Amino acid sequence: MTKIAIFGVGLIGGSLALCFKGKPGITVVGHSVRESSAAKYLERGVVDHATTSLREAAEGADFIFLCVPVGSLSQYVHDLGQLSLKPGCIITDVGSTKASVAACARQARLGEAVFIGGHPMAGSERSGVEAASLYLFENAFYVLTPEASTPQHYVDKLTSLLAYTKANIVHVHPEEHDEIVGAISHLPHIIAVALVNLVRGYNDDNAFYGLLAAGGFRDITRIASSDPVVWRDILVNNRDVLLKLLRQWQSGMASFVDMLEGEDGEAVEAAFREAGQFRSQLPERRKGMIHSIYECYIDVPDHPGIIGKVATELGNSAINLSNVQIIESREDVPGVLRLSFRKQDDLDRAVDRLGEIGYAVHF
Repeated sequence: MTKIAIFGVGLIGGSLALCFKGKPGITVVGHSVRESSAAKYLERGVVDHATTSLREAAEGADFIFLCVPVGSLSQYVHDLGQLSLKPGCIITDVGSTKASVAACARQARLGEAVFIGGHPMAGSERSGVEAASLYLFENAFYVLTPEASTPQHYVDKLTSLLAYTKANIVHVHPEEHDEIVGAISHLPHIIAVALVNLVRGYNDDNAFYGLLAAGGFRDITRIASSDPVVWRDILVNNRDVLLKLLRQWQSGMASFVDMLEGEDGEAVEAAFREAGQFRSQLPERRKGMIHSIYECYIDVPDHPGIIGKVATELGNSAINLSNVQIIESREDVPGVLRLSFRKQDDLDRAVDRLGEIGYAVHF
């Protein structure tokens, strides 16, 4: 029997547990420091066994998944080094920074256990074990960051297990991973936070900033609402990469200052054209670091029960609607509903169905 221990059975850990649980010859053990959480894992049927004992969860395990916050990874790796782990045990994590935990694992006394960093590039706006999904990783990239010295058969063994997630497994060096993810995820989060705080400052003196920032501004800065503690740990752990990226970003902004001061419209146009050309080449329906939101907008009359009618129509068509937001619904302004879905297929079918029953659909 293959024993898989998962520390931190939340969105990511819980989704991994669901991918493994019930597979032939596999038993899944969930660990939490809180008894109430361990009990919840069992109540929801996410794991086969749950415990608050680090030793009970880890010893005898063939695979250990550390699905805890980035800031806690080093302590967990150290604590595991104090136990008698099964020879050949593979320890991995799911953090979005890899160089720091790799360095910690090199210094830890893991005996005959092997550490291979991991990063599933999938997420959700929801959190906790309640948000865990069997399909979270499907078609997403799952990055493994083995050291050059890691025996290949261990990498192959972990890769084989992760086939249950239906993710696309890729192998990248830890430092290279942090540079790439720093540019495509960590830096955008910083920019979004800085932009929202800039407008927040203006709004202190003029409330129209906040009032008119609805819609597009809110959409392009939604990642500024990410968990502050989680992102504190991520950014501090990837500090050197981000300092370099921020200096390059400042240089790019200085170029725009020069363009505008010199009224160089051609340079502005060229910058937008080059960005547009590159962005058009990016995959549209691939899960990535910043998870996609599949949504549309529909114009609706200000009538009682209109939201229920729309939801019922979609439900009758077996279309999974994840969220509804009223953008406007006043006598002097046409009503607009924002409809959100978790899958592109649900969005596509919703657009077709809503069009069939006479709604004007916008993106």
